[in-house]
Amino acid sequence: MKNTKLFLVGLSILLPFLNAVSAQEKPSFNLSGSVDTYYRSSEYTPGTSFANLPGFSLGMANLIFSYEGEKHGFVADLVYGPRGEEAVFNSVGSSNIINQLYVYYELGEGVTATFGNFNTFLGYEVISPTANFNYSTSYMFSYGPFSHTGLKLDFSLADDISAMVGVMNQTDFTDANRDGSGIAFDSYMFGAQLGIYGQFLNLLAGEDYTQIDYTGGFDLNHAFYLGINATHASLDGDNSFSGIALYPQIDLSDSYALGLRGELFYDKGAGILDEGGEFDNTSLTLTGSYSSGNFTFKQEFRVDTGSSAFYNNSSGSTDNLSAFIVAAIYSF
Repeated sequence: MKNTKLFLVGLSILLPFLNAVSAQEKPSFNLSGSVDTYYRSSEYTPGTSFANLPGFSLGMANLIFSYEGEKHGFVADLVYGPRGEEAVFNSVGSSNIINQLYVYYELGEGVTATFGNFNTFLGYEVISPTANFNYSTSYMFSYGPFSHTGLKLDFSLADDISAMVGVMNQTDFTDANRDGSGIAFDSYMFGAQLGIYGQFLNLLAGEDYTQIDYTGGFDLNHAFYLGINATHASLDGDNSFSGIALYPQIDLSDSYALGLRGELFYDKGAGILDEGGEFDNTSLTLTGSYSSGNFTFKQEFRVDTGSSAFYNNSSGSTDNLSAFIVAAIYSF
């Protein structure tokens, strides 16, 4: 009887540990995603991606299928709708609904290989509206890369210190390393990242293209956060674009936050703001964000001022614009 009691006591101590180990090792399949829709007050639009349509407009439906094993897994991220179409603009055929499609394998402790199509490692903002504080996007995000297809290695070097190296197709040509007419490119892109305590220095380089990007931020107190993004891209040695943006955000309550994006963007012959020459743009975007569970409601006021009349609508152009946007986002 005594041995039986000792066995039962030992088993009661061991079972939680065995269950925890079993739960960690058990492969899991997950389905997540989001939907978003918005209203934009102005027909004039900045030259940035997403949230550009007038009146009541659609964002996108996003479905993410993932499978996570002990050392390997996959992600299939599908997008539908205007925002999704802009995100995968260089994909053709059935690939034009694929935002991400990759497999990963843990090669050893702290080393993971990712093979396939994955969203970019550069910049502060991302494609999905669920991960951005502002609903509209910056010039730096819009004209940097969206996605890459290739092979990357991620290294966890120490607590809060990481590195990444990768070789990839030409930027945003995600289904194959070829242009829209089917002609194969004869070169690839190289990417690298160093992360130290939440601050990331990024490099993307290839033939006639080099981009250096810094992305980071700081918690100034429990309710106030300051995000930072700065980038410079050189095209064929003579032309370039660069920018810097600050993202101060403050929690006013458990459900409501207020954030500002102040961005300065400079185009030197890259043809982003206008054809030829040197142009600059200043954008101020004030966003209020109300959250209730999986539902988020954003109210946004954006003012853009340019050095030339490069904001267009159906009746003409202007060198400044303002717009009010409200957006509803639901994630699951």
